[in-house]
Amino acid sequence: MPAVSVIIPTYNRAEFLRLAITSVLNQTFQDFEIIVVDDASEDHTHEVMNNLNDKRIKYIRHEVNKRVSAARNTGVLNSSGDYIAFLDDDDEWLPGKLQIQVALLEDSTSTFGGVYTGFVHIDRSTGRILEQVVPERRGNIYNDLLKDNCIGTPSTVLLRRQCLDRVGLFDESIEFWEDYDLWIRVSKEFHFECVPECLVKYWFHGNQLSTNIELMIRALEAQIRKYGESFSLHRKYCSDRYLSLAVLYCYAGNIGKARETFSKAIKIYPLGIRNYFYLCLAFLSGSNFKKVNSAKETFTLMLRRFSPFRPLRVKM
Repeated sequence: MPAVSVIIPTYNRAEFLRLAITSVLNQTFQDFEIIVVDDASEDHTHEVMNNLNDKRIKYIRHEVNKRVSAARNTGVLNSSGDYIAFLDDDDEWLPGKLQIQVALLEDSTSTFGGVYTGFVHIDRSTGRILEQVVPERRGNIYNDLLKDNCIGTPSTVLLRRQCLDRVGLFDESIEFWEDYDLWIRVSKEFHFECVPECLVKYWFHGNQLSTNIELMIRALEAQIRKYGESFSLHRKYCSDRYLSLAVLYCYAGNIGKARETFSKAIKIYPLGIRNYFYLCLAFLSGSNFKKVNSAKETFTLMLRRFSPFRPLRVKM
């Protein structure tokens, strides 16, 4: 039985999938199995998998697209490792990632259920580094996660299997940011360790960011419904969530709902400068909001120096 089960959900990313799998095969820690769950891809993913001759790789294909939560759950249910690692099909690991994480968990008490690493965010077309995220929050990070997703991409995470046995798998009713939901649930029962090194390449590319605004709205609304009472314990960060939701309403053309939600963000945290700025923009039409918001990007970045806000990262 392998020590680590690596779960890779994939959908129409054959050109990136091979690189992701190769980054696992190149790990200094070699006691693993790789479970690739093809969520009904329509590209040449099947051909890529047929050309990989390693007995540690299992390939499972969904006949219909069930979205990433279901794909990850299929992988977990067909795995056998004591540890579960997640890797997105368009990300890559540096060679020492698993070895460092496994050693850290093996040296920790059972109260520590998972360990996450830092990551470097890279533009795939230019190779330019967009961001480096080095974690520092460890132990009981439940309250930290109620403020923002301090763990980030699933590709950084290694969990003990018992975490999922206790809190359950990914919630398939959540259409977006389903990983963040799982981190919150796990952190209520277990502590997290962190590795303050960037051991994951998190790529930015053209078919990565979602353009489905309605999907994002439903996901954030569901998140607020599920954890709203807990989020409200941290007023500034709770306000930021309503700000994000209101901006999405604007982009969807629902200006009335946007104004209402901007006002709610202000009521929760009156000191948030950007809330007032965006509320003013919301009195424009939806199309004009987009134009002005884009033109004011530099101004917004400046405001972030005074009112830090970590936007929710979106990957498909």
